[in-house]
Amino acid sequence: MTGRESVTDRRGRVLRDLRISVMDRCNFRCPYCMPDATYHEGFRFLPAHERLSFDEIERFARIATRCGVTKLRLTGGEPLLRPDLSDLVGRLVRLPGVEDVALTTNGVLLRRALPALRAAGLHRLTISLDSLDPAVFARMSGGRGDASVVLDAIDLAQTAGFPGGVKVNVVVQRGVNDQEVIPLVERFRGTDVVVRFIEYMDVGNRNGWLPQDVVSSRELVDRIDAVWPLEPLSPNYRGEVAQRYRFADGCGEVGFISSVSAPFCGDCARARLSSDGKLYTCLFATEGTDFRENLRSGMSDDALHAQLSRVWGMRADRYSEARSTEGNVAPGETSERVEMHYIGG
Repeated sequence: MTGRESVTDRRGRVLRDLRISVMDRCNFRCPYCMPDATYHEGFRFLPAHERLSFDEIERFARIATRCGVTKLRLTGGEPLLRPDLSDLVGRLVRLPGVEDVALTTNGVLLRRALPALRAAGLHRLTISLDSLDPAVFARMSGGRGDASVVLDAIDLAQTAGFPGGVKVNVVVQRGVNDQEVIPLVERFRGTDVVVRFIEYMDVGNRNGWLPQDVVSSRELVDRIDAVWPLEPLSPNYRGEVAQRYRFADGCGEVGFISSVSAPFCGDCARARLSSDGKLYTCLFATEGTDFRENLRSGMSDDALHAQLSRVWGMRADRYSEARSTEGNVAPGETSERVEMHYIGG
């Protein structure tokens, strides 16, 4: 079998998006993702031979398109730590059925990589920036990086002219950087950059997440609307993660990702492939399915396609909905969740 088909899970959700982690390492130590106390100099990250090669990633992505995947996103850790990443981008954009290839980065290494990424055909770029204030930025990046370097990279990315545009992701924590929301909006209002505010999530096991640290999207909308009136926009497609608003004066738009206060599990169409070849069907999963062994053992494309179809077909994940209605931990969950740096956000 070589054709494309839609694969549906047990809750009727199709597989459309695949997020591919190419690197478990990162040059930041953000406390909500990779706190330095855990990910210190002695921490064992994956050696190169344990990570999927570009050939293996391309093959898996090709098989995923047969299951209905049309959108690919490269993540980390920090994906730009992977040498020659533009080569992989060029391969992925040429795959039949792929409509969109995006990259999420912290931006520190972006300046040098931009020309090659643009030439390779990267469609969209998302850059993480949690604060404009140097002290707050340092706190939220674990003392790594420089906000001015990231801002410079964002400006250069705009100039490069990616077809799908440039977005800035901001994780908002109460009492840490929520005072930065208005300055961030002001910095990018009137440009083509879309700022998206993300509710602080209980991803992984080491960020010390507490519900009271969450600033809800509703609160953020109200704060921004009080300064610059907002008008809601319709989703671009079913399952779009961010709720979109435009400024009433026409100076662009902002987005809000509300996985804590308004879970969107019911429309989730995303799977995540770790850099060592495990597939996770939920950001809050406790375990994944190993595809690396089969990719390296000579298993046929048809057999790998059947395996992927089975894994997605058995999916019933609804962690955020369960957390919202039944408490902070999904019913029956006893194992530690996978860490965000391992599979991307």
